[in-house]
Amino acid sequence: MSPEPDAHIIGGRDGAKYRFTLLTDGLLRYEWAPDGVFEDRPSAFAATRNSSDPGKSEVPDHRIKETEDLLEIITARFHLTYNKQEFSPHGLSAIVANHTRSTWRYGKKEETEGGTTRTLDAVDGRTEVEPGVVSQKGFATIDDSTTMLFEEDGFIAPRRSGRGRVDGYLFAYGHDYREAVKGLYAISGRPPVLPRWALGNWWSRYYEYTADSYLTLMNQFRDNGIPLSTAVIDMDWHLVDDPRIVAAGMTGWTGYTWNRELFPNPPEFLQELHKRGLKVTLNDHPADGVHSYEDLYKEVAQAVGHDTSHNDPVPFEITNRKYLDAYMNILISSLEKDGMDFVWIDWQQGEFSLMGVDPLWVLNHYHFVHNADSEKGRPIIFSRYAGPGSHRYPIGFSGDSIVSWDSLDFQPEFTSMASNIGYGWWSHDIGGHMRGIKDYDLLTRWIQYGVFSPVMRLHSSKSLWVAKEAWKLPPGPRGNWQRCKGEPLIQPMYWEYPYADPAYKVPNQFFFGSQMIVVPITTPQSRSMGLGKVKAWLPPGRYVDYFNNVVYDGDRELWLSRPLDHYPVLLKEGSIVPLDQNEIPKNGGGNPDAFEVVVTVGADGYFELAEDDEDSTAANDVLAQDQEWSKISINFTQSIGRIHVKSVSKMRGSKANGRARGWSFRFPGLKAIKDMSLQVMVMSASLTEDYTRPFIGNMINISDVPAESQIIVELGPNPQLAINDPVSLIEPILDAAQNDYEIKDAVWDVVSAEKSSVMDKLAQLQTLGLDEDLSLAVTEYLIADSRP
Repeated sequence: MSPEPDAHIIGGRDGAKYRFTLLTDGLLRYEWAPDGVFEDRPSAFAATRNSSDPGKSEVPDHRIKETEDLLEIITARFHLTYNKQEFSPHGLSAIVANHTRSTWRYGKKEETEGGTTRTLDAVDGRTEVEPGVVSQKGFATIDDSTTMLFEEDGFIAPRRSGRGRVDGYLFAYGHDYREAVKGLYAISGRPPVLPRWALGNWWSRYYEYTADSYLTLMNQFRDNGIPLSTAVIDMDWHLVDDPRIVAAGMTGWTGYTWNRELFPNPPEFLQELHKRGLKVTLNDHPADGVHSYEDLYKEVAQAVGHDTSHNDPVPFEITNRKYLDAYMNILISSLEKDGMDFVWIDWQQGEFSLMGVDPLWVLNHYHFVHNADSEKGRPIIFSRYAGPGSHRYPIGFSGDSIVSWDSLDFQPEFTSMASNIGYGWWSHDIGGHMRGIKDYDLLTRWIQYGVFSPVMRLHSSKSLWVAKEAWKLPPGPRGNWQRCKGEPLIQPMYWEYPYADPAYKVPNQFFFGSQMIVVPITTPQSRSMGLGKVKAWLPPGRYVDYFNNVVYDGDRELWLSRPLDHYPVLLKEGSIVPLDQNEIPKNGGGNPDAFEVVVTVGADGYFELAEDDEDSTAANDVLAQDQEWSKISINFTQSIGRIHVKSVSKMRGSKANGRARGWSFRFPGLKAIKDMSLQVMVMSASLTEDYTRPFIGNMINISDVPAESQIIVELGPNPQLAINDPVSLIEPILDAAQNDYEIKDAVWDVVSAEKSSVMDKLAQLQTLGLDEDLSLAVTEYLIADSRP
């Protein structure tokens, strides 16, 4: 964003030394320059501060009060006070409004709700994370004093020399957490739109596959009805243990030459993966440069002016223009010619370079730019987090986590916290990467979480005993494979409910998009009950479980217990969730041929579905600001029980135009409707059809609906969620429990008593001395829906 001149407040003794820049009413840049020279070049974090962004460059409403020794800046969100001396905690502070009345002081350590960190390599459980811009205190800061800069020609530059320079940003948004992240995007750039296929299933394993064995594996996934979108080839695609590498004393981690013993014809192999509807990424650890045993050694050496007479390696100097050009236009381009779609950048070698900038920043930025220039569709990379602003370069992978319940237990919270720094596209090693023990329950719960994490990618070590292919698992875990606004997809509960204390006490619980609340089970099963449990907080309202149709009253905390083939995913009244109707979608994550729309009755709801054609030229637009989207609005009006689906616009030249598609509508937890049939109307340019559809299993189906149509489904006035039958819900739990038969009989006598109230049943259960897992499981369904 490009601030107006009067957004700058500059001053100081003995030459200008401080500068404040009002960016929004809650975002302030503060600078101290001992020599009076301030920085206007964009940085790795503040990438858009000098760009023109109409509508966002206006100076926010503010007041300035100034004397010889005091400066005050007042906006609707904060009141800053500064003593016009070198920045200090007592001399520079701000009171933040919006119900927090907290005071920020320069240099004081701040408590935020967390951000994220570079990697989870070898982490077993929790780890420290960097701060985000979301805090219960209402303020947060980002220190941008040392990050790399961009020159006018787009190349990188270090910061000016000299001690004492300060370049920071104060986020003072109170409890308006979404606005704080929008402020971050305003100065740092919006996250790009991902290609649709990136949200499908990724297969990855650190393993010496051959071309034939990998293609056979891909066929097995297809034959077992498990769709994939991305094939990840780990580092063994290139030379690793070749005698030339051993002779050179190298580790083999870095490489750009195909291992022809494993992959005799790379272009043919990658073409076969493309024929199966898959995108392909290759792993690269670039730190060791380019050695004489590489096929492209001499070409790279000539490009950078390197002497080859002694076969000395070309060192990795990513901050050198010539090396960067050779790296991208020779090494990476050669792999793209073979058929690689994007690079897995596996940088683990620290944060320093000869220029004094973090090499990971440089790799991420220029790989993303290069991928955009390749016109393969929407650009994408696969790399590690380099710091605030990294959301511009998705997707991130969190590294080689340990196979343990502690690792799983941290990942939902870790992913949610990353949204507090705008980083919404984490991909984890689902199932864990290394060490640990073989535990099918753990793997199942991890896969279930993976389905509701941003990017579902299975990955593991070379161990012969690690198996994540569905057909290698026992029947129970195997079945779970089949279940499987410019804001982050994953959002903590406190984003929506910032003033509710319980929202901060369920760090693993999160919103998946705008409609679903996911409550991950991340602890072991009860052996006697065969259930996993998790403590949840339900905000005010009524909810239905997506998978088992149980209805819950909200505004309370309660324990949820689930068998291994169920997972707590809750939909609030009025929620609308469009799905691909195909039980087994095709590889590649293309646009659906038919839709299944899940509608939770009880309140008005609205959802706008946007589709694009990734084969169109518009798909190369990083932010998709100018793209023509095909938009479908889905509106539910509770008072009359009407669903109205309307196509709003269409993609110019899209292959989807003119294609008839099927529609189905499902109503989880719906109270039975009289006659169980629905009035349906389909209206298009060539057809208006009014008919009755059978209502089977809370679902109706409509086939071959023409494009550009409207659909109206009439449920009847004021449809409601059903009232649970606790006895029918508790019976299978007791039946499966490995408990004493007398205990089962005693519990059954209590819960099945027709004339006892819920409170009486709960009191009687307490007298039985039940173990905790049995008590929680039974109690959940007795109190799930408190309505009589």
